[in-house]
Amino acid sequence: MTFSHFCRRLHLYLGLALLPWFLMYAVSSIPFAHGQFFQKLDEARGVPLWQLRHERPYDAPVPEDREALLEFGRKLLQELGVEGPNFFAYRPNRTTLNVGSFSFLKSTRVVYALDRKKLTVEDRRFRFDQLLTGMHARGGFEQDGLLTKSWGVLVDVVCAAFLIWIVTGLYLWWGLPGHRAWGGLALACGAVVFLWFTLKL
Repeated sequence: MTFSHFCRRLHLYLGLALLPWFLMYAVSSIPFAHGQFFQKLDEARGVPLWQLRHERPYDAPVPEDREALLEFGRKLLQELGVEGPNFFAYRPNRTTLNVGSFSFLKSTRVVYALDRKKLTVEDRRFRFDQLLTGMHARGGFEQDGLLTKSWGVLVDVVCAAFLIWIVTGLYLWWGLPGHRAWGGLALACGAVVFLWFTLKL
């Protein structure tokens, strides 16, 4: 097998293997670009996005340190019976602590009003557009757990595969002399448009 044949096979099978990822990133860009449309569409249903699970009195000192705050949030979720592969904990102001558990399919938030000594637990209703944007934006290794870190590794692998797919595509295009002019024109047009928007926006 020649190097050219190898590149063809690699380009072909990478394209097939990456198809779900191309589809996910392409389709999920629609609700990102038209967030207000999907928000109004959902509001027209007249159903609250967040539904109250329960409220209860609560009084506990909240740590200032970030690591200690995360551990406090983890234990609070366990105490409330809130389960999920990922969680967050932060203080938007001195009198409020927000803690939440989230996945691609569902999300639960806990608001601790320190001044009123009250906990409010709410569950988010499933929305398909939020599923898509959540998948699009998810990455990194901030969350604990093998599954969440595996997703981060997989995203890295997919990004590397995107680059290989691009490089093999350029190689195959250059190997067809009769198509170099039109291919070069397409490449130049795409690059100019992208660069123009990058500099102007």
